[in-house]
Amino acid sequence: MMKQILWFSLFFSLAASAAPDCSKKMGDRPNKSAKPGTVNTAMPIEHIVVLMQENHSFDNYFGKLNQPQFYGSAIDGVLDTMWNPDQDDNKVFAHHEETLCVSNPKHDWESMHSDWDNGKNDQFVVNNNNQTIGYFDQTDIPFYYALANRFAVADRYFASAMTQTYPNRFYLLTGTSFGHVENDPVYFGKFSQKTIFELLTENGISWKYYNDGSGYFQLFKYSASTADKIVNPSQFVQDLNSGKLPQVSFIDASDKGEDEHPSADIQQGQVFVAQRIKELTQSPYWANSVLFLAYDENGGFFDHVAPPAACAPDSIGPNRFGLPTGGDFQHYGFRVPFVAVSPFAKTHYVSHKTYDHTSILRFIETKFNLPALTSRDANADDLSDLFDYSQSNLSVDLPSGAMDPAKACKDSIF
Repeated sequence: MMKQILWFSLFFSLAASAAPDCSKKMGDRPNKSAKPGTVNTAMPIEHIVVLMQENHSFDNYFGKLNQPQFYGSAIDGVLDTMWNPDQDDNKVFAHHEETLCVSNPKHDWESMHSDWDNGKNDQFVVNNNNQTIGYFDQTDIPFYYALANRFAVADRYFASAMTQTYPNRFYLLTGTSFGHVENDPVYFGKFSQKTIFELLTENGISWKYYNDGSGYFQLFKYSASTADKIVNPSQFVQDLNSGKLPQVSFIDASDKGEDEHPSADIQQGQVFVAQRIKELTQSPYWANSVLFLAYDENGGFFDHVAPPAACAPDSIGPNRFGLPTGGDFQHYGFRVPFVAVSPFAKTHYVSHKTYDHTSILRFIETKFNLPALTSRDANADDLSDLFDYSQSNLSVDLPSGAMDPAKACKDSIF
């Protein structure tokens, strides 16, 4: 059963079966002989932009980069011979989606671990419906395919945890979900964990958080004292044009469709991302910047690669409202799309190294020699494989990313 999927999962599992090196600890600095905050001049990137979208797996969005006109067999994408059984044990094959507005699959802790099925990745359809094993391609999201084809992508970039948005966003901001396994009811200013922004402030590194006023950072207490650094995404282009772009920027799209969370028309998010990238690449900052485009988690959509083992971020185990749920944080979540957009990104390149959201933290820490927030980011790969600092390719020729009215779907919740 599931021979095609199992073959790919087994191939990857064997390659990643060795336990990861977790020898580095919280507080580890990339350069122990230099002071925290010391700029790494070997990295000519001076401005780091992080733009994270919502709820799509690598196979769901980028699986068809394995077509000959893109990366072909050099990338581990989705094949139409891959399948999952349905509730009646019928084969449901990977297929092109018929609508740009898809239903919202289950993607909580229990459902995702069931999808995973100890590495078989064979319960996506059983837990949801046939759309879960569907995919999009360049006819649906042409800007994203052109972007991925021009810059550097990673086909082993995983969500940090096998669960929902909040825990994965927490990994991006703090290097851990500090026990959270789902989108627990929360309120602004609740969490006291140290975020990357506090670390940046302590070391004199400028930053801003661009969001619509209800971003994930505002869930942390530290955000209350940094209101001047929390601005609307419309401010991004103004900062680019007025010479005020900080050294580190995080951008959150609105949850009114721009973040691509199902069942929004995915073109809405593509428009938002394309506009931010256009603003950056047409600004004076482009020559020494990088924009990381990532997705927080797979949203319950099929991916054929079994998540490998990961370093536990800390000693806090999984819990729900303070009650143990079982399992641990020593596995990544499923693969998600990832692109490094920079003049220094290797052109038309796919990296096969293992990354997660804390790799973005490690990149920032490597640039500014910052102490790791947790054991997870201390041991994370710093994304250096995606770059060649001996070259700089400033040329950018991408489609507009505009909405195609002929493809707009009527099923969007927005």
